[in-house]
Amino acid sequence: MRKLSEEKLAAERERLELMKSYERQYEDSILVCGIDEAGRGPLAGPVVAGAVILPRDCEILFLNDSKKLSEKRREELFLEIQEKAVSFAVGVVGPERIDEINILQATYEAMRLAVSQLTSVPQVLLNDAVTIPGLDIPQVPIIKGDAKSVSIAAGSIMAKVTRDHMMAEYDKLFPEYGFAKHKGYGTAAHIAALKEIGPCAIHRRSFIRNFVD
Repeated sequence: MRKLSEEKLAAERERLELMKSYERQYEDSILVCGIDEAGRGPLAGPVVAGAVILPRDCEILFLNDSKKLSEKRREELFLEIQEKAVSFAVGVVGPERIDEINILQATYEAMRLAVSQLTSVPQVLLNDAVTIPGLDIPQVPIIKGDAKSVSIAAGSIMAKVTRDHMMAEYDKLFPEYGFAKHKGYGTAAHIAALKEIGPCAIHRRSFIRNFVD
């Protein structure tokens, strides 16, 4: 990671302090977990949820909504989060299950899986915009939370990078679709390949009805 000037470093630390405001509301809750997902919109591949509990005094520069970060930065933060987190986990729900129960329910399922795999039990969940059914832990849905909470931002990075890595592996199995490049989203190239070749094992049948017979 490149060296920052003192001025830029101070500005980045100030930004991160603002992003800790939600966490500070729960001083009595020792373990605060941030949760976010990646992959609700693509035509192929799983939906992945990330759950991260960060130490209260943790400093991870450049934490932000994963969509606002470069791939290189996301990969760096992916490793740093794993190194510094009290606990982290990802939940993965595949395309067949998405078709079976719909993408919203599959997203909730992935989030519950992620929480269940944490090695420490959080006292409160900070979620990006949703309330997850089926959990007894107090939850706080925060609109655009991945840009407002360091914990949710960390969860978004864990989910996004994990899913991107999975799609790169799927690209090796199904190279004709270009999954490594578009990650299963409905780009023109992806839709053209889908129409020409037809779906593969990781396509969401409920998502591609308009493109295949």
